[in-house]
Amino acid sequence: MRILVTGAARAIGAATAAELSRSGHQVIATARDRSLLDRLDVAERLNLDVTDDESIRGALDRSGPLDAIVNNAAISGKGPLESYPLDRLRAMFETNTIGPLALLQHVLPAWRVRGSGVVVNVSSIQGRVATPLEGPYSATKFALESLSETLHLELGHFGIRVVVIEPGYIGEGMKPVDDLPGDDAYRPLWEEWSGVDGTLTGPSGRPGPELVATAIRRAIEDPATPLRVPVGDDAAMVLAARAQLDDAAFEAAMRQVLGAVW
Repeated sequence: MRILVTGAARAIGAATAAELSRSGHQVIATARDRSLLDRLDVAERLNLDVTDDESIRGALDRSGPLDAIVNNAAISGKGPLESYPLDRLRAMFETNTIGPLALLQHVLPAWRVRGSGVVVNVSSIQGRVATPLEGPYSATKFALESLSETLHLELGHFGIRVVVIEPGYIGEGMKPVDDLPGDDAYRPLWEEWSGVDGTLTGPSGRPGPELVATAIRRAIEDPATPLRVPVGDDAAMVLAARAQLDDAAFEAAMRQVLGAVW
């Protein structure tokens, strides 16, 4: 299959491009800075900024017909919503939520006529469960989940599959950005939340991005893949609890597990 991967310069994107290429697929790895893709052994490396329509058109013109797209490009951001800069929030939505749809809108008409295609949108456990201080990122992933579910319902009729990948805490994450701590009143919350990933992932720590890459490859290759695929023991645990408990019970359970008192 000929597969385009966005945000392939590091972490999940790079691991996915490598995994797909090793499995015999023709991979078009993309990133805002093509030079960051030089280490990848893939069919093609292209500049692509998913927030720029001209960049999208140029990349798709060079990539040629595609069988699948992995929407992985994303930016992060942490801070209390009370003071989080709205321009940064808008930028996150442009990359994490609108960007994937903008890219898909260019290819879906041809896929619909052809009757095939696979969309893999890389979400997060935070696209299903909101957490303190990560509200901006979580909001973009909740929105991506909604768009993905709608696309699944609209496009399945035409033979186009949509899969949402929901990783938990994964090692070598996205490119780091500065946290925005907000008012000093939130300092205890920052301190309380600083060790959450260690509590959820256990003594073995965060798994590497290869775990997610394998899940993405399987999703592309297996037509029986469900709409949503949690990745990682922590994601499976948290999402199973969320599905079984109401809001109050889930919050109480997570507070107990994490020792949260805020």
